[in-house]
Amino acid sequence: MATLSTSSLLWIHSPKPISPKLALFTATRFFTPKKSSSIVMAAPPATTATEVVPAIIVGGGRVGKALQDMGKGDDLLVKRGEAVPLDFEGPILVCTRNDDLEAVLEATPKSRWNADLVFFQNGMLEPWLQSKGLNDAEQVLAYFAVAKLGEPPIDGKTDTNPEGLTAAYGKWASAIATRLNAGGLSCKVLDKEAFQKQMLEKLIWICAFMLVGARHPGATVGVAEKEYRSEVSSLIAELASAAAAEKGITFEEAMEDRLCAYSRAVAHFPTAVKEFKWRNGWFYSISEKAIAEGKPDPCPLHTAWLKELNVV
Repeated sequence: MATLSTSSLLWIHSPKPISPKLALFTATRFFTPKKSSSIVMAAPPATTATEVVPAIIVGGGRVGKALQDMGKGDDLLVKRGEAVPLDFEGPILVCTRNDDLEAVLEATPKSRWNADLVFFQNGMLEPWLQSKGLNDAEQVLAYFAVAKLGEPPIDGKTDTNPEGLTAAYGKWASAIATRLNAGGLSCKVLDKEAFQKQMLEKLIWICAFMLVGARHPGATVGVAEKEYRSEVSSLIAELASAAAAEKGITFEEAMEDRLCAYSRAVAHFPTAVKEFKWRNGWFYSISEKAIAEGKPDPCPLHTAWLKELNVV
């Protein structure tokens, strides 16, 4: 992949160090064999640009511009401070930074919140979404890279997932997949349970790889995967166990392989613990809750390394 930015690689990385990602877990009670039934449908390649549903695109950065370029010229780009119209039908693709989401809601007619908003952000959005009454919010896990504004995106395909990792969930998921296909990108349409598992895997990847890399100044994602694999593996196991227990889910087997393969695909990404509230902060809150209840910290390595770096 090209040089990325966390804001432009949804998973998207930016020239600035942006966030964490990760790699392993083998305790069988947290995994089940991979099931193709979790995929509601595999989006077929778009045949013509006319199939792309017009959309409102909120955010004119790398990702927003790339999505606009995949359309047929009838999308509406909404920039910072502008209102989202009530009468423009279709999905509302939110491509802003996480900390701008409050402003996006304020600028969007409430009647469209649950009906049309589609969130492209990285990290754990669930607590925030639920606090806004968006319990069934539509989301996209974007594993593609946009190196520079206006350049075509690069698909985040890996040696373990050559079909691509990008996934969408919700009413507009098929329309999103068609748009991405028109831009030469892959996209799976998943049901809610399958999407949540993949979202958590990506969160673990971000949190684990960024934290391990940050412990070793100058380490890229690739260096963390190659030279500090044991640290990454231990942290992934810890975070996967905590996430599985917290959400009452069972992850599919070979998580470490999938996440390390993605790390090799984006090996040059810098590492740094960023957007704590939306990423590592979710796991740290699980630790705090357990400790407050007199229970052992379910993520002791994670907590210790955050303290080592003065993040908490």
